[in-house]
Amino acid sequence: MSTPTWRASRERIDAAGHAGKDVNGDNVRYLEGLRRSYGEYAETVVICGLMSCRGDAYDPAEALAVNKALEFHAWQAGRLADAGVDFLLAATLPALSEATGIALAMAATGTPYVISFVVRPAGTLLDGTPLKDAVDAIDSLAAPRPLAYLINCTHASFARAALTHEANSSPRVLQRIIGLLANTALLSPEDLNDSTILVEEDPQRFGRALADLHRELSLKIVGGCCGTDDRHIRALAAQLATGLQEEDESKAGSRLHSGRSASVIERRSEQMRYRSPPLSDSSARV
Repeated sequence: MSTPTWRASRERIDAAGHAGKDVNGDNVRYLEGLRRSYGEYAETVVICGLMSCRGDAYDPAEALAVNKALEFHAWQAGRLADAGVDFLLAATLPALSEATGIALAMAATGTPYVISFVVRPAGTLLDGTPLKDAVDAIDSLAAPRPLAYLINCTHASFARAALTHEANSSPRVLQRIIGLLANTALLSPEDLNDSTILVEEDPQRFGRALADLHRELSLKIVGGCCGTDDRHIRALAAQLATGLQEEDESKAGSRLHSGRSASVIERRSEQMRYRSPPLSDSSARV
């Protein structure tokens, strides 16, 4: 679960008339209570403190320089970390400069953190930085480096093209980027920003596309961003569960074919999450 604090910087909290209120901490405590309500299942739930860039996430021209970003984001990173989140997530980042600064701010808290980019099919961030250069730059500057990277607010087809791009991706990118929180719009960020309607995608099509990416690229975290709701996440979970069942049946068939006795296949706790309480956020972990 992530805190709904994507825009809860001190600047925006003050502008909304809530100066002095612990908006970030209140959100963390609310999710802590929700997690406890799930009893034993709570042990499988992690809480992330969500952050993002200062300006328009679809306009890299508004991105802060590295030092300005470090200064601007340190306050919120500290508030979320002090409230006890399991990890920090900076999402929908369009440019390397601000992504680097926010990574430095999160690293300074000592809390594990993840960086998530918006990408183009050509394998770059929105500012044109190749994915392989962005990952290498942040990994070399931030100490500790990010726990991992994600892509978010990007259509599944765009993310696949970016991750498999011959020139701008790399084996290291495929190792460090472990997930995709996809949107439902087969549009560029510029076109989507100007859209006056919600651009949706059929939930079953969405689920199949992300499940295929999980299998093809070994993504560990797949889920939804803009345009998705519970229908999309349930469709995705069903696709993932079907894939796990097929893997189990294939393994069982192999054992029988080789003459070894086949025993009842017990799913690991990670796989059982698809039969656990109803999904309450926009991601399905595998």
